[in-house]
Amino acid sequence: CYSEFLPSAQSAEELVSQVDGLSGSIELLRAGIEEQVQRDLNVAVAEFTELKQQLERDTLVLSILKKLQEFDTAIKEYNTALLEKKYVVAAQQLEKARSSLKMLESRKGFELKILKALGTELTVQTQNMLYHLGEEWQKLAVWKLPPSKESSSLESVMHSELHLCTLPSKEEEIAGPPVASVLQAFAVLGELRTKLKIFGQLLLKYILKPLISYPSLQPFTEELSDVVILRFRCEDPNLDHSSPVEVFDKIKFILESLPLELLGKVTLAELLGDMIWEELSDCLIQNCLVNSIPTNSSKLEQYIEVIKSTEEFEKALKNMQFLKGDTTDLLKYARNVNSHFANKKCQDVIVAARNLMTSEIHNTVKITPDSCVALPKLPDPGSGDHLKMQKTSKQLPKEMVNLENETKLSQYTFSLPTCRISSSVEKLMELAYQTLLEATASTDQCCIQLFYSVRNIFQLFYDVVPTYHKENLQKLPQLAAIHHNNCMYIAHHLLTMGHQFRYRLTNILCDGAATFVDLVPGFRRLGMECFLAQMRVQKGEILERLSSARNFSNMDDEENYSAANKAIRQVLHQLKRLGKVWQDVLPVNIYCKAMGTLLNTALSEIVTRIAALEDISAEDADRLYSLCRIMVEEGPQVFTPLPEEDKNKKYQEEVPVYVQKWMTFKELMIILQANLQEIVDQWADGKGPLAAEFSPAEVKSLIRALFQNTERRAAALAKIK
Repeated sequence: CYSEFLPSAQSAEELVSQVDGLSGSIELLRAGIEEQVQRDLNVAVAEFTELKQQLERDTLVLSILKKLQEFDTAIKEYNTALLEKKYVVAAQQLEKARSSLKMLESRKGFELKILKALGTELTVQTQNMLYHLGEEWQKLAVWKLPPSKESSSLESVMHSELHLCTLPSKEEEIAGPPVASVLQAFAVLGELRTKLKIFGQLLLKYILKPLISYPSLQPFTEELSDVVILRFRCEDPNLDHSSPVEVFDKIKFILESLPLELLGKVTLAELLGDMIWEELSDCLIQNCLVNSIPTNSSKLEQYIEVIKSTEEFEKALKNMQFLKGDTTDLLKYARNVNSHFANKKCQDVIVAARNLMTSEIHNTVKITPDSCVALPKLPDPGSGDHLKMQKTSKQLPKEMVNLENETKLSQYTFSLPTCRISSSVEKLMELAYQTLLEATASTDQCCIQLFYSVRNIFQLFYDVVPTYHKENLQKLPQLAAIHHNNCMYIAHHLLTMGHQFRYRLTNILCDGAATFVDLVPGFRRLGMECFLAQMRVQKGEILERLSSARNFSNMDDEENYSAANKAIRQVLHQLKRLGKVWQDVLPVNIYCKAMGTLLNTALSEIVTRIAALEDISAEDADRLYSLCRIMVEEGPQVFTPLPEEDKNKKYQEEVPVYVQKWMTFKELMIILQANLQEIVDQWADGKGPLAAEFSPAEVKSLIRALFQNTERRAAALAKIK
């Protein structure tokens, strides 16, 4: 078996070796083929890439040449159309040229030096086109305006004219209506808004705003063969304000006179409206509707006509396509009349009040307990008020309801005393009452605004008057007295003003908010502080004059006596002058207290100076007595609160009531003329009239100054204790 197998194995091995050799040959052949194919493929790809790049370059060059050709063609067609005055076609060709140039400029990595030249050429041709369009525009709309320095007056506005071309010439008929052609060309070039904005501003400044501001202006048109002239005439120069209805009609007339033709899908009216409506609307509100707001609540119902006319005006503008969208600020303002009425009324009230506050204080009117402010006639309280009163009385026990004091107060108990106040303050109170009466007939919101405007009047008075009249109130005693009365007069009315209107104002204010009582202390303090400041000034002047009396010493010296006499006379003159300027101005009780205080200042100073003297001779005593007698005799004569002389005697006799040191002064005069025994008698062991006015030390000092050091003086001094 082995001998048979061995030959077979050997033949198999030979076959394997042959296969291996064949496989190696095949592998060498495959490697050779792949190497050759890869080499040929690389060459082919390189050739393909080169051919592709060449194609792209050729395509780009072709497209650029095509765009250059388009640019050149557009410029040529533009020039032809411009010569034929086909402005829309010319403008469209310019835009084509601009589009081609932009495409060329967007090719990155392929810049041409020619592009800069093309851009310059396009700019030149665009400006040339705009120049020609501008020339045509100037023929279509010609303005004749007044000199710029005079443009604000009515007379200069009368010279404003707008000439509008209406018919094309025969040469231009082919290109269509000149207005549409020119404006469409502007639109294509993107310059229409700029041109319309300039036109709109001129229209506003010289046509529309003057119509609103000057009610006497009436627009009219004059039609010629190919021109419509828009100008003004003056009908009634005395008119202050024109009604909104008239102003709206005038503006509609102007807009309807303008050739606002269609421009594609957008109208010129719409473009012009977008540009000028906001400013025109503001002008209509500020110079027309504001003036038409009623000043009285009774006229509010009539304002419905203004609201309707505003609605119709806006509707007409929307039909002209001048307006678009919903309700504008103009109509909102007109419909919100109640709020504007309240605001305007409050503003007018404050302005009127401030004018009264800054007017002269010295123009006065006399107030008596019988006089009262011109109170408005208030309606009777509602039935609800009666019910409240009835319920209240039912709740009270009988013994409380019928309690009544047999002693009745005078009808003048709570009245303001007779005095003089500024007429402006009386008018101010009337304004306050009338405003509150207006509030009772207004809506809730308006009522609240008017009520607080009245409060603002008085707060404004508190701040403005003392500052505005500060110098005069400090220098002039009479004005200080009048200001004092003004403040007391206002405070007097503020006590009851809120109560009078309590049940006639809106419910929000009826719950205790409608009051002015909180302002009363401030006004009383304001009046008192001003008058007391004037009193301090007068006191200072009195003391300054008495300081020149040389302490009332050595009266036997003529020069000293003359100086003291002069000082006394000056003080009396000052008091008499004050008595005159305050006469019939201050209430009598205030007048007497004020004059008494000032006279008391003078007497107290004289007493202090004389009591301080260490040596008084007999002659000095006589002269001091004569000076004091002048004060006693003439001092009461400064009390002249009333113009009627015979009625002043009563107050002159009551001087001791108002002058605290009056009796002290008279006791001093007695001492100056008395002997030692009379002085001791006046003392009466500390129970006499002298003891009531002077202390023991002061009496002893006067005795030592008046009498020589003797046993009698020593005995007298011993009794003063």
